[in-house]
Amino acid sequence: MSQKHIERVAAEFGLKPSQIQAVAELVDGGATVPFIARYRKEATGSLDEVAVTAIRDRLEALAELDKRREAILSSLEERGLLTDELKSAVVTAPSLAELEDIYLPYRPKRRTRAMIAMEKGLEPLALAIMEQGNIVPAREAEAYVNADKGIGSVDEALAGARDIIAERVSEHAVARADMRRLFAERGLIHSRLARGKDETEAAKFRDYLDWEEKAAPAAGHRILAMLRGEREGFLSVSIRPPEDMALWFLNKRFVKGRGPCQEQVVQAIEDGYKRLLAPSMENEMRAELKKRADAEAIAVFAANLRELLLASPLGQKRIMALDPGFRTGAKLACLDAQGRLLHHETIFPTGSEKQSREAGTRVRELTARFAIEAVAVGNGTAGRETEAFVRGLALPGVAVVMVNESGASVYSASEIAREEFPDLDLTVRGAASIGRRLIDPLAELVKIEPKAIGVGQYQHDVDQADLKRALDDTVVSCVNAVGVELNTASPALLSHVSGLGPTLAKNIAAWRDENGPFGARRDLLKVKRLGPKAFEQAAGFLRIREAMNPLDASAVHPERYALVERMAKDLGASVAELMRDAGLRERVDLKKYVSADVGLPTLTDIMAELARPGRDPRPTFEAFSFAEGVNAIGDLEPGMVLPGVVTNVTRFGAFIDVGVHQDGLAHVSQIADRYVKDPAEVVRVGQKVTARVLEVDKERKRISLSLKKA
Repeated sequence: MSQKHIERVAAEFGLKPSQIQAVAELVDGGATVPFIARYRKEATGSLDEVAVTAIRDRLEALAELDKRREAILSSLEERGLLTDELKSAVVTAPSLAELEDIYLPYRPKRRTRAMIAMEKGLEPLALAIMEQGNIVPAREAEAYVNADKGIGSVDEALAGARDIIAERVSEHAVARADMRRLFAERGLIHSRLARGKDETEAAKFRDYLDWEEKAAPAAGHRILAMLRGEREGFLSVSIRPPEDMALWFLNKRFVKGRGPCQEQVVQAIEDGYKRLLAPSMENEMRAELKKRADAEAIAVFAANLRELLLASPLGQKRIMALDPGFRTGAKLACLDAQGRLLHHETIFPTGSEKQSREAGTRVRELTARFAIEAVAVGNGTAGRETEAFVRGLALPGVAVVMVNESGASVYSASEIAREEFPDLDLTVRGAASIGRRLIDPLAELVKIEPKAIGVGQYQHDVDQADLKRALDDTVVSCVNAVGVELNTASPALLSHVSGLGPTLAKNIAAWRDENGPFGARRDLLKVKRLGPKAFEQAAGFLRIREAMNPLDASAVHPERYALVERMAKDLGASVAELMRDAGLRERVDLKKYVSADVGLPTLTDIMAELARPGRDPRPTFEAFSFAEGVNAIGDLEPGMVLPGVVTNVTRFGAFIDVGVHQDGLAHVSQIADRYVKDPAEVVRVGQKVTARVLEVDKERKRISLSLKKA
């Protein structure tokens, strides 16, 4: 990475060049974002994951800009067009848009009207008119009338000259910069019903059948909605500033005074703007707005996913899981505290009276047989009815918990599920997954493609590569923030640990199967293809609870074990004693252990970890239940106040499950008693709330909710 880019990014982020340089070198060396943020604080100046990720992405964008710059220079040189002045302009162009503006007049393109005019020899006439001297264009054009060249009249000659002028104006770098600013500052996005469509057909886009607003500040979700409507053929969308304003700017730049030549130039400018420049700028503006809207939607999705992944785990409890259904019954699975499947069958709690009675007897028998501590009920079809059935059994000491089953069917049909349960039906796999979600949501949800979890906003409309990267980053961040138990984690969970990946995760599982549990982190180096680099990245995020070295159960990195041992020795204690005794830890003088590569940030982290080794950052589990007797949308009435769980947060509001199989929407204006710009300021996915019903549209299955105080 060039020093120029390092300094540029430092200026953009308000950081020191040394911090940017450190991130660049660590990323180039194969370090992951969680590792850099957690274990290389001295190098980066304690930058967090958000900052490290932003720097990584910005440096990559500048590297892509350099690649495009080199490609353009190569193209120009190959065609003998590269002058010193042009090379300087290409090399110093600060952005992709400006770089492409410089290259535009020289870019190979299909045959244009201006090219045809030049082939007919009309370029000198066009240049003479653009000079806007004292010539009379019509007289000047007489010399160019030539039937053999396809110029049958003076008017045809002037039209060709105007085509050349129009293209030159539309490709003028400074004029394009002016227009780009105008489109950004004064552009209006206008959406209307597409020709040939009626309002009934376009009902789902009815808010945008005649909509106009300033483009630059337009909310991302509205932009994506309009673009989707256009893509599906229901809307026609344009993004332009007032035309007279654009033409005024262009005339001001290119027209010199008044006269016959100026009239020709004005005509050429108007044609060039409408035919060439405006469509080009509109495409750029669309791309820019789409990029911004994508970034906004992806950020919302990533934030929601983080909350879902970091939801509180019930912990290692023996679970009975029920995947409800009316006609086909509820698939029942009993799991041990580690999530291993012990038993499965089908019961009919919502069937006939006899079936329901038999189901109750069976649930009681299995609860006793497997010492069940909690029942997980999927929140899909028949979920509330099944929950009510289990609660009605009054199982002593057994919690009954509704579990969000979004994506469970995707997991059931996945390769991971087939590997875990090769001989079981998809429905049984789904029930087991619901139970495991209650034990540890993170460990189970990482097995599902994040897009299938259902916490996104216009997820199918955004750039899929950018979405995947952001969601993958989020999953990795969450997994490493929590830490992974090396001896019990599935390959799916291990694959998200810093420095590992699917292959090494499978190799770790294979080593466990062959050799038994890992006794120490260092044993990882015995795993096939797991070398020192992967060990450096992964070791600090892996835990071994019963290890001989107590530090192996903590987030202290093995590279700092010697330092901790020195601290303990200086106090005349063992490492285990130092971890147990707060008084001993208070006697540690951190300044004494500062060195060239270990500063106070790392030392402070180490001491915090010694106090609470391997601590789980997730909140403590709290039981939740929906209102009794409110099971379907037909049970709702305006004014009802109900407990609910936030299932999705978007920029326009929050979706809330109140237990009726259809999430309600609390619009951003109904999120709080104060003004709220972004609902994420107030609510998060998984949060328990109390919602008031405002409106119920049973026909369209829409529920309007409010979180405001009555």
